[in-house]
Amino acid sequence: MFLLARGGGRVKVQARHLVPDPKALAALVRLFANGAFQAVISTASWIGMVRILAPFGSAALAGYTIGMRLIVFAILPAFGLANAGATMVGQNLGAGRPDRAEAAVYRAGLWTTIMLGAIGLVFAVGAGAIIGAFTDDAEVLRYGTQALRVVASGFLFYGFGIVFAQAFNGAGDTWTPTMLHLVCFWLWEIPLGWGLAHAAGLGPLGVFIAIAVAFSTIAIAGGIMFRRGAWKLRRV
Repeated sequence: MFLLARGGGRVKVQARHLVPDPKALAALVRLFANGAFQAVISTASWIGMVRILAPFGSAALAGYTIGMRLIVFAILPAFGLANAGATMVGQNLGAGRPDRAEAAVYRAGLWTTIMLGAIGLVFAVGAGAIIGAFTDDAEVLRYGTQALRVVASGFLFYGFGIVFAQAFNGAGDTWTPTMLHLVCFWLWEIPLGWGLAHAAGLGPLGVFIAIAVAFSTIAIAGGIMFRRGAWKLRRV
């Protein structure tokens, strides 16, 4: 037995109070598993895109790598805003206020979209100069500029897409964004990238277009699922 001070008195904590609740532990494991699988799906899909690009040579791969590194770096602050929105979702659902949770998501999505829209405009206008700071190779510069400009053109969609996905996670519904990532990245982005790059003859440009389309699709599909409101019935 342990004694904890609380104000002017003491609280008795026995060993049985420290035993984890099996149901709560199972819920944590389930959330962790779905969240981990969600991250694996989105991360591993980049390997598929690299495989599609590989036949076009090292310059295409290098340009893609530089462009996507810059894209990921620019998106990182958006995840901060999205996580803040997810926190508000969990808090307000726990307080029985799904209306405030919904308002918080749309507010976070708006500010994220404004931020990414500004960054996307900078990337679109200055793509050549930005990529040029990392390479002197003309071919790498061409592919990198193309990648940065095309993928950044969808930044207005990405903001809400990221926020919607994190909102589901904040509501304890990790399955919905997991399925969205699986469908949009593996069943849509990779086949579309191969089809545009090889079958349609667009080359690396087809891969870059597929990435922008897939991320935009996640935003649209996520918005539709969010508006249906099933996440409001989750108990946090």
